[in-house]
Amino acid sequence: MAMAVLAAGLGMLFVPTLAFAQSATPSPESIAVDTVWVMLAAFLVFFMQAGFFTLEIGFTRAKNAGHIAWKILVNMSISAIVFWAVGFAIAFGTGNGLIGSGGWFMSVAPDKVNSVFSSLAYSNVPISAKFMFEFAFAAVSLAIVWGALLERTKMIVYFVFAVVFTAFIYPVVGHWIWGGGWLSQLGMQDFAGSTVVHLLGATSAFVGTLALGPRIGKYSKRDGSPKPIPGHSMPLALLGVIILWLGWFGFNPGSTLNAMDLSFANIALVTNMAAAGGVLSAMLMAWILMGKPDIGMTANGAIAALVAITAGSGFVEPWAALIIGGVAGALMVVMVLAIDRIRIDDPIGALSCHGISGIWGTLATGLFAAPSIVARLKVGTPGLVYGGGFHQLGVQALGITAVFVFVLVTSGAVFYGIKALVGIRLSPEQELAGSDFAEHGMWGYPEHFVGPDDDTDGTALADRLQGIQPVEHGSKPQPAGA
Repeated sequence: MAMAVLAAGLGMLFVPTLAFAQSATPSPESIAVDTVWVMLAAFLVFFMQAGFFTLEIGFTRAKNAGHIAWKILVNMSISAIVFWAVGFAIAFGTGNGLIGSGGWFMSVAPDKVNSVFSSLAYSNVPISAKFMFEFAFAAVSLAIVWGALLERTKMIVYFVFAVVFTAFIYPVVGHWIWGGGWLSQLGMQDFAGSTVVHLLGATSAFVGTLALGPRIGKYSKRDGSPKPIPGHSMPLALLGVIILWLGWFGFNPGSTLNAMDLSFANIALVTNMAAAGGVLSAMLMAWILMGKPDIGMTANGAIAALVAITAGSGFVEPWAALIIGGVAGALMVVMVLAIDRIRIDDPIGALSCHGISGIWGTLATGLFAAPSIVARLKVGTPGLVYGGGFHQLGVQALGITAVFVFVLVTSGAVFYGIKALVGIRLSPEQELAGSDFAEHGMWGYPEHFVGPDDDTDGTALADRLQGIQPVEHGSKPQPAGA
């Protein structure tokens, strides 16, 4: 079966993508309603960036807080420009099974939009609304990359990798699955991006963590055992989880790109059920394995479940969503602990929440895709538990494997290329001082570090910073931090 699926996929690599426009002529009122909904969903997904930076800041140390917020803002801006110029055309432009090749800079005559962006022609909203929604997705995937690389990465990495990621890596995968590419033609079911957004981002993050190595002090010099590096604000981290949970109501339901058929309401219900199951299962699994209902693990249970349900949110029923989310939450706790034990330093659990959960969620769609929904969407086949057989599972597994290998190779070329040229890691002195001071010469929380106002001796950290020089970007890497 797997060989048959692979052969079919290879045969579709260079087949031109086709349009799937709606047959009925929509009314102006229905177009307006659909457009308002898609834009609202795009804004919710955009607001997820606030969730990422509060989550990341809360799970890390105060000396890096300002830099993390700055990094989110800059990468949103880079991805907006690059995806508009190049990425959107590669992802959704009509081309072949591998890559889109039309619509650069979105410069398309109004009467040619549906032929140039044929994979999005099923929705009647303006192309600008489609772009805003899809750009927000690309920005989320890029944000995922940095979660595992926090507290030790040079600024130059953000600039270079962001350009390559949003111009090529993310758009190619998006074209394969959403843009009419070869995995789309095989019937891969990834409704809102467990693979396209989350596994892709996590795979790039995985390569980056290997290239960087762990943070100073994370693993014992004596026996290599992991040591906790607590974040400075659990309330801030959990606020990030709530913001992300809210944003997911744009992420999954918004992927309908229309409101008139009302299916987005059921997708919102499915999304919420999964998240609730993930929180409780992660809490219980942490309680069993760690002896306490760990706050961070409980919070990440929601993220893991939301990632997992993203692929199946448009294909499964609420009861299946609860199972998918529950398994994702418990699996996340196990994998966070396992990854830490093999000395891969992931400060916020991004590899487990987005990578492992993305894999599980994509496969789970092949298990639980409901026949009635599959018939309506005309994507793939029903899941195994409905008697659909193993075919859809095979397609899902093939898609996961292809995306993982492609992203592993391309991301590796970028990260290790930067490492060889200018270095990707702060020096030990700069890392200990914190990214705020090392990269920007200032602090996110200055009153914590600059000492009292009465001109008496400063804090211990302020004293330690004496003589530390900020990074000179573009210089050759210091050997100890290369």
